[in-house]
Amino acid sequence: MPTPAVPVSRSERAALADLLAELGPDQPTRCAGWTTRDLAAHLVVRDRRPDSMPGLALGGPFRTWTQRVQDRAGTGRDWTELVAAVRSGPPPWLPGAWPVADRLLNSTEMVIHHEDVRRAQPGWSPRELPGEVQDQLWKAVPLLARGREAPRPDGGLMVRRSDVTDGAPGSERRLRKGTPTTTVVGAPLEVLLWVSGREDVACVDLTVD
Repeated sequence: MPTPAVPVSRSERAALADLLAELGPDQPTRCAGWTTRDLAAHLVVRDRRPDSMPGLALGGPFRTWTQRVQDRAGTGRDWTELVAAVRSGPPPWLPGAWPVADRLLNSTEMVIHHEDVRRAQPGWSPRELPGEVQDQLWKAVPLLARGREAPRPDGGLMVRRSDVTDGAPGSERRLRKGTPTTTVVGAPLEVLLWVSGREDVACVDLTVD
């Protein structure tokens, strides 16, 4: 029997943990003001502290408590322990560890934060991900485009995949109506990074009609 494919959430988590272990706690990331230690602490809190979720999801007055919990997570563990906690993910009794929830909650999170670390280091280059992974990321683009960090160009917004044949079904999506229309073209990972507010490192082409 063929070996089942490892979910993106798990493969990207493992790759991110490997990179964190290699780089150490004091390297930059693409998350403004965060070192690798800060990003690792964020993931551990997200995985293990449900009480932090309002601050992560809504910000505002809830953010103070979440930041306090995150600061304690970052300073209360040595680096090896913190990376091990990132690698292991949520404990099995929390919903985030359940396979369906893990795929829904963690796939794009791990991919994006992996790139946040990769693309803050010298000499980085875009990754070529398998087609099935790119398909999964493409499905997440509309949701990320509604996030707080998403770019808001004037007028309409269109996104188009560059890794499939032009005009292929589902290769183009209008995310917002209006004129002029900004069209963002790139592989799904690159478009996902762009709509999540990482325009400066997303390898995309932009046109405005």
